[in-house]
This record gives sequence, structure tokens and C-alpha cells, in this order.
Amino acid sequence: MIDKHTLPNGIRVVAEQIPHVRSVAIGLWIGTGSRHESAETNGISHFFEHMMFKGTKRRTARQLADTFDEIGGQVNAFTSKELTCYYAKVLDQHLNVALDVLSDMFFQSVLHPEDIKKERKVIEEEIRMVEDTPDDIVHDWLSQAAMARHSLGFPILGSIDNLRRFDQEALLSFQEKYYTSDRLVIALAGHLPDNYLEQVADFFASWTSRREDVGSIIPEFTAGVIHRKKETEQTHICLGLPGLSIRDPRIYSLILLNNLVGGNMSSRLFQEVREERGLAYSVYSYHSAYRDGGLFTLYAGTGHGQANQVLDLLFRILDEVRQTGVTEEELRKGKEQLKGSLMMSLESTNNRMSRLGKNELLLGKHRSLDEIVDEVESLTRQDLLETAQSIFSNPTALSVISPDGTVPSAYRRDALVV
Repeated sequence: MIDKHTLPNGIRVVAEQIPHVRSVAIGLWIGTGSRHESAETNGISHFFEHMMFKGTKRRTARQLADTFDEIGGQVNAFTSKELTCYYAKVLDQHLNVALDVLSDMFFQSVLHPEDIKKERKVIEEEIRMVEDTPDDIVHDWLSQAAMARHSLGFPILGSIDNLRRFDQEALLSFQEKYYTSDRLVIALAGHLPDNYLEQVADFFASWTSRREDVGSIIPEFTAGVIHRKKETEQTHICLGLPGLSIRDPRIYSLILLNNLVGGNMSSRLFQEVREERGLAYSVYSYHSAYRDGGLFTLYAGTGHGQANQVLDLLFRILDEVRQTGVTEEELRKGKEQLKGSLMMSLESTNNRMSRLGKNELLLGKHRSLDEIVDEVESLTRQDLLETAQSIFSNPTALSVISPDGTVPSAYRRDALVV
């Protein structure tokens, strides 16, 4: 059962009691990420996340880490396109310690100029690491090609030029604007004490912040092309199509469709591109759902002389699914795979906590596993066919990394348009 409370200052607390475990997962979820940045501030959400671990008025960076090590706990954070999360997992008896440290980081981080200077170098190396990984950076470039006129196309890490401009003043200004109580969700899952809400309130209820309406622009799919020259052993290809919002009623239809297209080892992409023709080691598809839009992506890494053949196959597989849909056997297996994935993911307190935080921030509601399973079971071949016809009939975006830096001749932006 999921409990939801709103503290007097607007902070939402969502919790799920799991009595048979001995751990608790806690997440501080902030409704801000790279989509809330400008071209000049791109990367600041991620930079600020790093700085939250560099020391507070009460603890040094080493003491923050030592406190969790001493109680056998874990602490980390991540930044995404729309969210930033600071999370910890501890034994149930140490919940109060975890809340103390997380709140200390959240409210009392000092953002010392010397620490900013050092962390800037760390993130510069992180950016260089990604740029040296073509099967990683090609996905960032697809986002840029597909959403060139929207901040969802920005890379989460930002740019080195931007990093060098971020100082204490910029970080404090960002914190004041986006780290507000109405944007904060505290999610907990695990073996919770009866007074968990009182413990949360002790550390967070006294915080007051000024809400600022920063607005949100609905993303527009731009079907662009980005090609880069780089000495690589493979040609890396990302093909993109407009997807669905996380709030779209067809979202589970598309999730199931993605599994059948390229989401697992029995998918059409994996079987036809890798198993039958041996054209790629890594080939798959996935869907990224945002608050008000989405991106459907296909990726393949292949030999330089095989890029055209692979692209032809990607287009052909999408066209076949759009025209004839999926078989009854594919639908049956896909449903079982999706249900299995959903159920097994809930065996982890971290996953349950993440589900609570994301659902509260992006959807504002929580559905039971039984409700989701019932919806998945109700999907028909016709549902998936209609979703495929809607998604796979659009112009495509493309990103390519190869030694010659050219766009494969087999690529046609309107290949799927009918």
C-alpha cells in the first residue's frame, strides 16, 4: 500500500511499507534536469548534483561518505532530462541517520569555490570519457538531431565551455530558482518505522522556499541529421522517431511494441540483424518517455561497409510492423516478458522507491501492479498495430559516427512516411 502526505511547506512524501525486508531506500527527487536549462546553462543541473557531495557546514566530503560507510549504507545521485535524484539505502534502524545526512547535503552544502574548481575538472573528464565512447555519445547526438529546437535535445553533462563559466554565484542562483519545496518529492520504500513521517518532517518540514514559475515548452520533433567523423572500429547508427509522453494512454502499448521490435534477444532487430545476418553485435531499440513527449530510438553498431545494409533492415522491420503488426505468439511472449520485468523489478526496495518518486513527479498518481498487469493483458494485436502505424509513419532523425563522417546513402528521412 502506498501512503502519500504533503507537508505544510508543499513537500510531497510518498512511501511504501515492505515489512519482509530489513532495508529502507530513500530518495530526494527534484523536478529539474537538463530540459530546464538554456544553451548557456546546459550542464548546471548535473554540476550542482556533484557539488552536493563536496561538503556541508557540518560535514566534510569525507565525513559524508564515512557516515554511510559506518552504517553499511549506500548513497549516490543522478541527473536526467527532467529529474535529479539523491538517494540512499540503509538498514531500517539507520533511517534517521540517512535522513540527517541527506538533509544536511540538501540544505547546507557550502559550494566552496575551491571545490567547484576541482569538481569542474572531474566533470570535464566525464564529458571526455563519454565523447571517447561512440556507442554512448551517438545517443546524445540523436537527441540533438531529433529535438534541435528544444532543451530536451541538450546533453545532460553539458559542455566544457559551459562548465568553465559556472561559479558559486551561478550555482546559488540555480539552487534558488529550481530547488524549491513544491518541486521536491521524498520517496521511501522498505521496512519503515511507524513514525517515519515524523522523522522526515523533523528534517524537512521547516524549509520554506520561494516558488518561481519557470514554464515548460512542449517539445517538437525536428527530424534532423547529425554525422560525425571519428576513427572508430565500427559505424554507430541511431535512428529516431517521435514517441509518446509518459502520460499518454498508449504508453504500455508502445512499451510492449518496443520489446517486440528491439527490446530483447527474441526481438525482430536482434534476430534479423544479429542472429540471421551477423551484421551487428549490439542492436536494440528503446523508448524515452518525457512529461509531454517522447523519442523512439533504434541503435546498431556495425562494420563500416555494412551501414547501408543495416539501415535498410531497420527501415524494413519498422515498415513490416507498421503494415502487418505482430503475431499472436509475439504478443503472448511480449506480455509475459513485460509482466515478468515489472514484477521482478519490484523485488528491489531501490526500484520501488524510484517508481514512487518518478510517478509522483511526472504523473502525480500511483497505480498498483495489478492495475498495470490488467492493462498489459488487455492489449490486443490491433492496439499494437494502431500504435505502430502512428509512431512508425513519421520522418526520422539520424545520428552517425564513422571514420568517413558521411551519412549512409540508404538513409532517407521520409522512408517511413506514407
